[in-house]
Amino acid sequence: MMIKDIYIMIMGLLILLIGVLIGVAFLTLLERKVLGYIQIRKGPNKVGLIGILQPFSDAIKLFTKEQIYPLHSNYLSYYFSPVLSFIVSLIIWMVIPYFFNMISFNLGVLFFLCCMSMGVYTLMVAGWSSNSNYSLLGALRGVAQTISYEVSLALILMSSIIVVMNFNLLLFYKSQEMIWFFFMMFPLSICWFSSSLAETNRTPFDFAEGESELVSGFNIEYSSGGFALIFLAEYSSILFMSMLFVIIYLGGYYLTLLFYLKITFISFLFIWVRGTLPRYRYDKLMYLAWKIYLPVSLNFLMFYIGLMLMLMYK
Repeated sequence: MMIKDIYIMIMGLLILLIGVLIGVAFLTLLERKVLGYIQIRKGPNKVGLIGILQPFSDAIKLFTKEQIYPLHSNYLSYYFSPVLSFIVSLIIWMVIPYFFNMISFNLGVLFFLCCMSMGVYTLMVAGWSSNSNYSLLGALRGVAQTISYEVSLALILMSSIIVVMNFNLLLFYKSQEMIWFFFMMFPLSICWFSSSLAETNRTPFDFAEGESELVSGFNIEYSSGGFALIFLAEYSSILFMSMLFVIIYLGGYYLTLLFYLKITFISFLFIWVRGTLPRYRYDKLMYLAWKIYLPVSLNFLMFYIGLMLMLMYK
């Protein structure tokens, strides 16, 4: 491979990451605006035209504040776990299909699952290294929740992979030219959406950050830059899960305005759920994962395996 090609790849990846960070910034603004209107108030409207520069002023405020850390914390783990969390959430974006760059992941789905399971460790270390009871409880809840829903996410994903017969995310588009998987696998797509809510620690499954009983959960001791990085990692994951939902269930990846509108709509649903639903009970969350989503996804998986075998040997 020529050096020029490598430069083009690196430039493409940098543009992607900058785009993701700007997308995350405006997703936070969208969330604050939508929640404001749901609760019959304005939301941020002072900084810039109708509050459009609010995310940047928040970023400047957070990153210029003094970084404090608990005296009895495990300093290195405490300091680096938000950074690692942020890096992992950005690395996942490398699986986004490219028409114009020279990166094509033939095993994109497997790479996504590996990166998602890496996020568990950063969450666990962030809670444990703070040396606070609240943050440790939040981390334990978060880890149990993430591991449980990873199982259902993988099994739900398997049904789509069986139909497409490939791990490459680009090929999901070709399989959905006639009909979207959303209509073909309607119960599974709804299960996927609620599992991705649980996977990204969002309301109504935000037990790792339950303010009412855990003050703020695993990130209680973090302030300034560390808090901002955890926050960015969470919103980057939301944006990525929205994109993955669109690729797998809403017609696949193609560079038109409609693709980006679909991503915005799914991200809006994440926010809408937060403004509408109260927090779930923790035992019900586990019950939902192991006693409802697991049997449903396994049954659908068996059905699609049988269907594909029937079509192959017809």
